Amino acid sequence: MLKDGARRLAGEAVHRAYALIRRLGEISPASPGGKRFHHLGEGVCIAFPQGAIFGEPWISVGAHTLVGTHVSISAGFVPGLDLGPDVIVKIGESCSIGRGSHIVGHQSIVIGDDVFTGPYVYITDQNHTYAQIDAPIGRQWPENSAVEIGDGCWLGTGSIILPGTKLGRNVAVAGGAVVRGEFPDNCVIAGVPAKMVRRYDSEEGWLPPLKNKPQLITAEELALLSVEGMRGLQELQDKLREENEADRARREQAG
Repeated sequence: MLKDGARRLAGEAVHRAYALIRRLGEISPASPGGKRFHHLGEGVCIAFPQGAIFGEPWISVGAHTLVGTHVSISAGFVPGLDLGPDVIVKIGESCSIGRGSHIVGHQSIVIGDDVFTGPYVYITDQNHTYAQIDAPIGRQWPENSAVEIGDGCWLGTGSIILPGTKLGRNVAVAGGAVVRGEFPDNCVIAGVPAKMVRRYDSEEGWLPPLKNKPQLITAEELALLSVEGMRGLQELQDKLREENEADRARREQAG
C-alpha cells in the first residue's frame, strides 16, 4: 500500500499527465487532425477525448467554435467514402457543442453562428424507413432530409433534432425535446413531439409573457470574458455572486 505522501504525489502526477494528454489530443486548425477537415476556422477547439469523427473533408467548423469532449461528428456512413463536392456538415462561428453530442450528416446539416447546445444533443439528417412491412427496418434504405439550425439557437440537454427540421433564429429548444418540422424566429419549443410553447410578437412581446425581466450581458462583462486565462472568468463569477448577494439582501429588507 502506498503511504499518504506517495499516494498524493502519484495522484498529482497522473492528473498532470492526463491534463497534458488532453491538451495534446485537442483538434485545432494547426493540429494534424485539423488539417483533414474541409475547414476549421481560427480558434476552433475540438476537445479530447473525441467521439467518432470521420468524413472530415465534408465537415466545416467556423472560427472560435468549441466542441466538448466525446462529441461525434460524422459525414457519410463510414470513413473513406467519396461524398461528392459539397460540404455536408457545416457548423458556424462562435458555437459551443456540449459534451457527448452527436452530429450525424448524410445530405446537409447547417448550424448557424452562436448556436449553443447542452450535453448529449443528437442532430441528424437521416432516418430509417419502415414502409416495407415484410423487411426488417434496418435493411430498408434510409431517407435523408436537410436540417437547418438558425443563428443564436439554444438546444437543451438531450434534445433530438430529426431530419427535415428547420429552426429560425434564436429558437430555444427544451431539454429532451424531439424536434421535427419548421419553427419561426424567436420562439420556445418543447415536448415529444416538440411544439411551440412561447413566441415573440412584434407588437405584444412574448406570448405568454415572461415572468422575469431579461438581462443582457454588458460590455464590461464581455470584456471580462475576453481576459486571458481563468482570471476573467473568476472576476465575472465574483461579480455575479456579489450581485446575487445584494439582490438577496434587498429582498430580505423588503420582506
